[in-house]
Order: sequence, then C-alpha cells, then structure tokens
Amino acid sequence: MESDLRDEIVAIKSQLSNINENLKRFIERSNQQYLESILDGCRSNFSEIIIEYATDEIEQGLEENMMKNCHMKEACKSIFSDLLKRNIEQIKEGNVSDGSINQTRSKMKELRDKAQYDQCDNCFSEASRIFDRQIDLMRSLRVYRDEGALKDAISTVPDAYIVDEMLEPLSNEQRMQIMKALSTETKTFSALSLITGLRGGNLLFHLQKLTGSGMILQRNERGDYMITEKGYIALSGIVGIYQNLEPQIKQDNG
Repeated sequence: MESDLRDEIVAIKSQLSNINENLKRFIERSNQQYLESILDGCRSNFSEIIIEYATDEIEQGLEENMMKNCHMKEACKSIFSDLLKRNIEQIKEGNVSDGSINQTRSKMKELRDKAQYDQCDNCFSEASRIFDRQIDLMRSLRVYRDEGALKDAISTVPDAYIVDEMLEPLSNEQRMQIMKALSTETKTFSALSLITGLRGGNLLFHLQKLTGSGMILQRNERGDYMITEKGYIALSGIVGIYQNLEPQIKQDNG
C-alpha cells in the first residue's frame, strides 16, 4: 500500500516537473502570436458549446420568467426565442458587427411598440436581459466591439498617458523594428543590433525607452529581451490601424 502511494507521488512530481518545464519554454519563447492563435482556436472549437449553453439559457429564462397565464405566452416566447437564437449564432462568424446588434435591438423595440398589454413589460424585460448577456458574452470572446461605448471611451482617454507612455515610445523606426522582432520570440542584445543596425549605446537608448514605458522587459541583467502584454496590445493596435487605413494609403499613393 505504501509502495503504491510512493509510486503515485513520484508520478505526480514527474508530471508537475513536465508542466513546469513546458511553462518555462513557453515564457522563454514569449510568442504572443502563438497565444493569440490558441485563443482563436479555442473560440472556434468551443463556439458550438458556447452557443448550446446560450440557447439553453434562452429557453430556460423565457420559460421561467415570462408571464405564466398570458394566452400570448407561447407565441411571444417563440418570437423572442427565434430572435435571440439568431443573434447568438453570430458567434460562429467570429466577428459581430455593430449594425447586426443594432438591428436586433431595433427589432425588439419594434415588437415592444406593438405590445398590447401592460404585463408585456415583464416578458420584454426578460428578453432584454438575455440579449444584454449575449452582448457581454460576445465582448468577452472579442467577437463584438460596441462602437457606441468606444465613442464614450474616447472622451475619457487620458491624453498625457497616451502620448507619453504609448505613442512616444513607438514613434521611432528602430523601436518599431524591435517591437516587431520581439512579437514572435525573445531576442538577445546582439540579435536586436543586427535587426536595427544600431550598436552599443545607440541601441541601449532605444531599449531603455521601451523598457521604461513597459513595452518590453529584459529577463535579467544580461538576459534576452521580450515583449510585454502592454507592448503586444499596443503593437497589435497599431497594426490594426494600418490594416484599416491600408486601402486609403494605397489610393493616396496610387
């Protein structure tokens, strides 16, 4: 019995050691693009499960919280259910537009305006609750961005922080080269020197700019450089802006 227990403990320790080694390799690679691909794969692979769960919530929520004794319950439930299911099915597409969400919202308002009874408020409140939860889920999965919320956020953005901590550190060609190089794997000082064409103090100046703003970090005093989460998000945002503007840029340079 004690021998079996010792064997199990040894096996567990071995598994923990393997997990630790895998984590160390992953951190050393610092491959944020690989991480993004994993997240995209999970989103794709589990979309059916997520939709199935959301569909169950629709059926359960409407059944339990709509008016019990209303003669229109089943008809209204069918309409709500169909509308909400079509809305959540958009998760499969991987990108839910603001227009499609507003269309669903407008349809619900149209139905509400046609409601005949005061007690209809209860049923529409439940349908709206489920709809809002669906939107929260879409935001969490990063398949939907609320343009209205974005406009509100613009007015509250801290100008000094954006300029000093995000724009200024990246407003240099060599620093962008460093960020792009580190987006896929860690790099040594020598490797970054070859990439940028900078040497010694010149390269160190730009590296300090990026480390000081939290865009990159050095694992130890003489270790490799790696991109941080903040740096990768900032770089991804710049790439996204360029991709959106690229057709206009080509047209202007045409």
